[in-house]
Amino acid sequence: AVTVLGTPTEVYRFGAIFSIFAITYFFVVAISAEVFLPVFYKLGITSTYEYLELRFNKCVRLCGTVLFIVQTILYTGIVIYAPALALNQVTGFDLWGAVVATGVVCTFYCTLGGLKAVIWTDVFQVGIMVAGFASVIIRAVVIQGGISNILNDCYNGGRLNFWNFDPNPLQRHTFWTIIIGGTFTWTSIYGVNQSQVQRYISCKSRFQAKMSLYINLLGLWAILVCSVLCGLALYSRYHDCDPWTAKKVSAPDQLMPYLVLDILQDFPGLPGLFVACAYSGTLSTVSSSINALAAVTVEDLIKPHFRSLSERSLSWISQGMSVLFGVLCIGMAALASLMGALLQAALSIFGMVGGPLLGLFALGILVPFANSIGAIVGLMAGFAVSLWVGIGAQLYPPLPERTMPLILETYGCNSTHNVTNWVTTTEMPFSTSAFQVHSVERTPLMDNWYSLSYLYFSTLGTLVTVFIGMLISLPTGGRKQNLDRRFLLTKEDFLSNFDIFKKKEHILNYKSHPVEDGGTDNPAFNHIELNFPDQSGKMSGTRL
Repeated sequence: AVTVLGTPTEVYRFGAIFSIFAITYFFVVAISAEVFLPVFYKLGITSTYEYLELRFNKCVRLCGTVLFIVQTILYTGIVIYAPALALNQVTGFDLWGAVVATGVVCTFYCTLGGLKAVIWTDVFQVGIMVAGFASVIIRAVVIQGGISNILNDCYNGGRLNFWNFDPNPLQRHTFWTIIIGGTFTWTSIYGVNQSQVQRYISCKSRFQAKMSLYINLLGLWAILVCSVLCGLALYSRYHDCDPWTAKKVSAPDQLMPYLVLDILQDFPGLPGLFVACAYSGTLSTVSSSINALAAVTVEDLIKPHFRSLSERSLSWISQGMSVLFGVLCIGMAALASLMGALLQAALSIFGMVGGPLLGLFALGILVPFANSIGAIVGLMAGFAVSLWVGIGAQLYPPLPERTMPLILETYGCNSTHNVTNWVTTTEMPFSTSAFQVHSVERTPLMDNWYSLSYLYFSTLGTLVTVFIGMLISLPTGGRKQNLDRRFLLTKEDFLSNFDIFKKKEHILNYKSHPVEDGGTDNPAFNHIELNFPDQSGKMSGTRL
């Protein structure tokens, strides 16, 4: 939902430089598949935070788990709030009614469904998202008279700003902030976030897990292209009359629903398809978040401390957890309404919390001499630094010459409404956050440190964590510990990619091994389904 509503607005206001993320996505998927996946996979773990206990100790695992829970609740709040806002704009549907309804529906089917349910609903929902995007793009191209007209309008409005190689880390979106900062921010989601990792760890073999990531890259590119095209269409439609400045919508994130209602109102059902598009994004994200939260809480917080609990009470507890997290996420949605622009708020949260977590896992996987003391101190330091910058940026938003919003015109509005407002706005305050501190004279601290591009929050957190972790580990006996090689990324992990070419010699005797084996190397994967309805089936299943 954040993509569906946030990215087109982002392109509308700041131009198509956002599409540089296509390169970022490639790096992210490659790093996830070649660095993080092999290690998690060969250990056969359920929760990524189990790795932290295997590699460091219980305390590090606890820190990681708590950070994950905080981050996911914050993020899920934004994700619930976004489509409710859109729905409120398009249909006049009650805002808080929509928030509570989303939360309740998600909580309901999370308590009942499992990971399998979450994944299959996602498959269906991606189809709806692409359909919603496609209907908007096709209709907009027809109305504007061809794709060349749209590109012309965008070119004249300065929206086709693909190349900006300014190395200044304070500029919000440049080639470098998107490639470097974006790679760190997204790797913290793809490489170590439980909601993502639980999907590819459940694949049959490691080759299939890697393939699923690389195929996912194509999906990411498709969604990115759709949303950037939507943003360009949005600008082409409103290039002489910006609905936000003309006070027709109350927040920039409502521009997309406004466009949908504007161009699709004569087609019954299509505005609804767009709402379903935003909603399917939400429901899938929120369901996997609540699922991951409940799983992590039970696995990492409850099981280790209360060993005596029976399976039955554990299942009651995890269902109770799902309900509890559902309620918490609805509460967070209330806070999200105060946070300003959605896309940036979401990515900032992932940056502030995900960066240090990514640093923690990178320390474990890539640095053989890191120990638990270094890990904890590094995590705390990285978290402190990125929180300091992130909260500072919320309180004192960067100046317009840093964020570089492009000009929005309103001179064409009086042709439709009899209002003559000839004001062209160049500076609109970017963050509409309620926590802003107004009329404070700018100090150098604000102009430099707090104006850091929000994409670098994650980079900062990761690098501080890794650096401090290495510094502290060396004097505290990090080189003396005897580690199991399985916890590190080894040369064999990379070379195993080329095992496919070695299979050529064994082609003659491929009948010799049983076919249903299917090349499983996942320790946690089982070919025999163990959930038989009657006892007799269960017995023979175990005996098999």
